[in-house]
Amino acid sequence: MNNSSPDTEQHLAYIRGLQASSGLFMASAAEVATGYNKAWLRDNFYTAMAFEAVEDWETVRRVWRTLLAVLAKHEDKITWAAANKPHASWQYIHARYHPETFEEFWEEWGNKQNDAVGAILFKLGELEMGGHGVIESEADKRLIQKLIDYVQNIEYWHDPDAGMWEENEEVHASSIGAVVAGLKQIAQLDYIQVPNDLIAKGENALQSLLPRESHGKFSDLAQLSLIWPYQVANEEQIIEILKNLEYHLEKERGIVRYKTDKYYNYNKDGWSEEAEWTFGFPWLAIICAERGDLDKAREYLAKAEAVLTPERKMPELYYSNTDKTNENVPLAWSQSLLVVAKIKLSQG
Repeated sequence: MNNSSPDTEQHLAYIRGLQASSGLFMASAAEVATGYNKAWLRDNFYTAMAFEAVEDWETVRRVWRTLLAVLAKHEDKITWAAANKPHASWQYIHARYHPETFEEFWEEWGNKQNDAVGAILFKLGELEMGGHGVIESEADKRLIQKLIDYVQNIEYWHDPDAGMWEENEEVHASSIGAVVAGLKQIAQLDYIQVPNDLIAKGENALQSLLPRESHGKFSDLAQLSLIWPYQVANEEQIIEILKNLEYHLEKERGIVRYKTDKYYNYNKDGWSEEAEWTFGFPWLAIICAERGDLDKAREYLAKAEAVLTPERKMPELYYSNTDKTNENVPLAWSQSLLVVAKIKLSQG
């Protein structure tokens, strides 16, 4: 493990405090009333990155072996959806589970999230190619192949989904990009078969959407994933995405997810007072560091540090133009992205 600072260790301790005995991370504290004591596929993808950054491969391995166990529990459902076109959102691979029993939650929710499946494929491939793989058995390989059959069968390149924000089913660039990146990574494994045109269909759809996130959203915080970690946007698109986001969505205490976002909107009418999401700042710090703009990366890291609570926890969000957070403190993947940003800049 890298020698991390006492400050980084404090952030990691907060994240470890959100880990269930199964190995999965809850989105936030077990006692919150918001429903964030559940385990999301995507949240675990991003939360485990903090432990990758400090080379705690034992924790990383535990998370990903458990995520494979979650999918294995629901393999019959994946098998069905890979062969039969799902027509209702509950027939798609769910995005969140009970952190101990791995059961799906059945209340009405935007569970149709293709980007979460792309994230799984991406990281499994990346870990394998990086020498930290978790794919152990023929059963694991069979399950991964079924995930590829699944994204092919749902025709991910033009399939409307609820996306990263679990709402407003549209064709989302961030969801298509996640699957494209996932397929590219996993295709490097010689025992996995990815049809020749499956990636190209996604790339073509992505090019037709960008720099927009969707028909309804011209700029969206979720698009940062196309730059990092997925690296599926070209330089011209990156510049446009960042310009739009910084001009339209950046606020004092975070990044608005998209214009007129009604989730925790401070205005009862749901307009112009969108919540400010803290993880936008470390995410931008990571991207700027990756692009070699270390001065700007440090600026964004300083902004991230400024929105920590007095206990140095990263909340999910602040209400617009206030110093009031919602209840989700800390948010696991916010705290994780802060660790990744700090490690990247310490190495820069």
